[in-house]
Amino acid sequence: MFGECHAHIIMDGKNYKAAVGLHRDGVADGPIREHFAAWQQADVTFVRDGGDARGVSARAREIAPEYGIDYRTPLFAIHKKGHYGGIVGLAFNGREEYRELVRRAKREGADFIKIMVSGLMEFDRYGVLTEEGLSAEEIREMIETAHDMGMKVMAHCNGDGPARAAIRAGLDTLEHGDYLERDTLDMLAESRTIWVPTLAPTGNLLGCGRYPDEQVEQILRRQMKCVRYVFDRGGRLGLGSDAGAYLVPHGQGLLDEYALMKQAVGPERVPELNERLRESESWIKKEMKRG
Repeated sequence: MFGECHAHIIMDGKNYKAAVGLHRDGVADGPIREHFAAWQQADVTFVRDGGDARGVSARAREIAPEYGIDYRTPLFAIHKKGHYGGIVGLAFNGREEYRELVRRAKREGADFIKIMVSGLMEFDRYGVLTEEGLSAEEIREMIETAHDMGMKVMAHCNGDGPARAAIRAGLDTLEHGDYLERDTLDMLAESRTIWVPTLAPTGNLLGCGRYPDEQVEQILRRQMKCVRYVFDRGGRLGLGSDAGAYLVPHGQGLLDEYALMKQAVGPERVPELNERLRESESWIKKEMKRG
């Protein structure tokens, strides 16, 4: 089985607030072990987490060897104050505060840096994000600062402008990446950035009744076409389901993601897809690791 290159062990795929609440009085091992057991049952032996603000992923990294899982974490994600990201990390206000959070993450043993540079999808309105995201200059500074400190960077990023800026700045892995335009997709395919398009959080919404299916289908169809476009041009793709997001359970979520990825590229090209996914996972294992 492939590794899970984008997960949130603090979440449970059902109710974010309730899942986080389990750790209100300190990190609870029970939910962590439950999620590890699900990955173990799905033959997942590598997991890259997106971090959290309560120390859950840090504790998970200590437990992971008991389940035969190689687990990586940024410890916490970093976001600009007043912008999206508080559910998974810590905020900064100004260049020096950002630098101090990167230093803190490195000092505490983060495997890589996770940054938040855009908003979330509005699944009931095609083409709409909760916010446009940070400026190109802010994104460039965040990525270059982390690189200068010897850390690779994973970025939560939706929307064409933020993604274009991040790729141009040498981003290591682009997470989500919805609503990219043709020129940016070309840039992505020609870059060394690994794209983890997280199709499952959209695909698994179909039929659930929470959002209009016609809007969800339109979002999913566009993202899958973009995946095929980048794949056809030799781009680097990574397999990550955003496990823990609503209706994306740990373990099964990765199987759902893989099924959608195969559908996007076409059955005749699955062997080539598998090879590229393995290459990306191998790079992440080698490069996004502390020390």
